[in-house]
Amino acid sequence: MSEQTRARAIGINHVALEVGDIDEALEFYGAWLDFELRGRSEDMAFIDLGDQFMNFTRGRTQAADDERHFGLVVDDRQKILDRLAEMGIELIPGPFKDFHDPWGNRIELIDYAGIQFTKAAHVLRGMGLGDLEKTDEAIAELTEKGMAPD
Repeated sequence: MSEQTRARAIGINHVALEVGDIDEALEFYGAWLDFELRGRSEDMAFIDLGDQFMNFTRGRTQAADDERHFGLVVDDRQKILDRLAEMGIELIPGPFKDFHDPWGNRIELIDYAGIQFTKAAHVLRGMGLGDLEKTDEAIAELTEKGMAPD
């Protein structure tokens, strides 16, 4: 297939999670995650993640997610892990920092410093995060792809 017949994926705009109750979801996620509420209705809520967002939709009906999950990039993973422990939320055994929310959505916590994912400087400023540091390993991954920050 020629490149002209295919579009290029460039990112993810949002993640939608099914939850049992919108108010309960905002309370649960707000207990360990600092966010701005973008908007809400009786059946949905939207929280900002800078230039992306997360959508909570009322109506979870399936069993808890096993392998299916999403990776949530945070500025301080240890702070969240400590808060989840205080809340009695147990991590899923394994090499990653995964847990289930009360509705069975599986979330992997990923520290911004250690991965090749980046936010543009102006987006970080808009989020009130200034200049977040990257590990040497993350910078090497970005450099190899020609994506290292200036």
